[in-house]
Amino acid sequence: MQQETRLRLRYMATDFAAANIGFCIFDIIRYGTIPASMKADSLTGFLTSPTLIAEQIAMPIIVVALYAIFGSYNKGNTLYKSRLEETLTSLTVSIVAMLVVFFTALINDNIPERITNYELMLALFASLFIPAFISRMIVLTSRAKLIKKGSYVINTVVIGASPQNSKLIAKIMQSSTLNGMRLTAAIDTDGSSATEKIQGLKIIRTDDPSKTCADLGARAAVVLPSAKGLSKTAEIIDKLYRSGIRLFVSPDLHSMLGIRPRVSQITAEPMVDITNARISPALKNLKRIGDILFSSLTLVLLSPVYAVISIAVKYGSPGPVFYSQERIGFHKKPFKIYKFRTMSRDAEENGPALSSDNDPRITPTGHFLRKYRLDELPQFWNVLKGDMSLVGPRPEREYYIRMITERVPAYSLVHQVRPGITSWGMVRYGYASNVDQMIERFRYDLLYLENVSLAVDLKILFHTISTIIKGKGL
Repeated sequence: MQQETRLRLRYMATDFAAANIGFCIFDIIRYGTIPASMKADSLTGFLTSPTLIAEQIAMPIIVVALYAIFGSYNKGNTLYKSRLEETLTSLTVSIVAMLVVFFTALINDNIPERITNYELMLALFASLFIPAFISRMIVLTSRAKLIKKGSYVINTVVIGASPQNSKLIAKIMQSSTLNGMRLTAAIDTDGSSATEKIQGLKIIRTDDPSKTCADLGARAAVVLPSAKGLSKTAEIIDKLYRSGIRLFVSPDLHSMLGIRPRVSQITAEPMVDITNARISPALKNLKRIGDILFSSLTLVLLSPVYAVISIAVKYGSPGPVFYSQERIGFHKKPFKIYKFRTMSRDAEENGPALSSDNDPRITPTGHFLRKYRLDELPQFWNVLKGDMSLVGPRPEREYYIRMITERVPAYSLVHQVRPGITSWGMVRYGYASNVDQMIERFRYDLLYLENVSLAVDLKILFHTISTIIKGKGL
């Protein structure tokens, strides 16, 4: 079992035990507020009643589920935890759990004084928060001690073993006792190093850093500027996204890629995690839950619309109803995107080609579907599967990604999030008919990566609905 998986299970067990203790303490307090005429014969009898036993089992599970929703057990969110962030998470979960219990149980108690219920709410909050806070601080402190001892680390490689990066590599190595990264090797992808070692690290020369990372068992990589320039660095990052390991860059390199760096480490050498967009684990989970609920509801409620469109496409022109195409998604993973077919079936017999406003390949039915964006409806299936999100940068084909990345290295950063059915770029710019327009639209994707939030997603969805109603999809 991997170290991170073991730690995730440890967090879950600790939270479950803390919640169990908290509810037990609360029930003892609650027993003292029950009128004498309604009390059980003894505290033991009260605590061992079937209702209370069921509560002791069910409520801690609900608390653990809340912690899961708020991102406490997300992959990649267990190695580097902030005490402040964990305190705020414990505070939030305790408040939510308190309200759940109050509205499902306490509000129905036959207690004559309503103020007693409010006192019980405060008691429940304290009973949940204090054990959780203490237990989590113990776990976090013990983990920090293990990191300082060097017994709790993740194997990390440095990519960019050039003389100009030597000092930065030294700083990262000096911070290893604080950031939990143990540098095991340095990779040279451009032949810029003439030595066999750099800062004591073995240099491995390769043009396939992803394979080398896998062979070394690395779980993280720090990408430093390539001697061949920003384009080469972006190419390396683009290849590494598919490897599934955590990716870090220095703040200055992140700024060069076009996004303002935001770092969380203040005691160690600051590194920017570019594996995912800089959004909280809670927001990431809530966004995914919203995607699942909305796409499921849409697929059911709009099934008659799907049937009508399918008939119109089938009888509008020869060819299949649905059109599928390989696109590149989250962390560079390819997937099949689905649409209602809007072009003739031989539209790309001469190779990839973007559409334009008066494209002769578009069928009469296709013009109507594209005008109201109805051709995108099958992508709710992609959202439900997890290939896409409701809101995110539009997914492109590898053919065009290579062309865009050559001119705009920062484009590889769009793979930090799931691609979307709609996007800031689609709202503000619309469909792109050439690479120049795709690059222009990408500016809005960068803005989205810097400002991603549920509020921004809702605004984009609102404007998308407005575009659909007004028929401005083309």
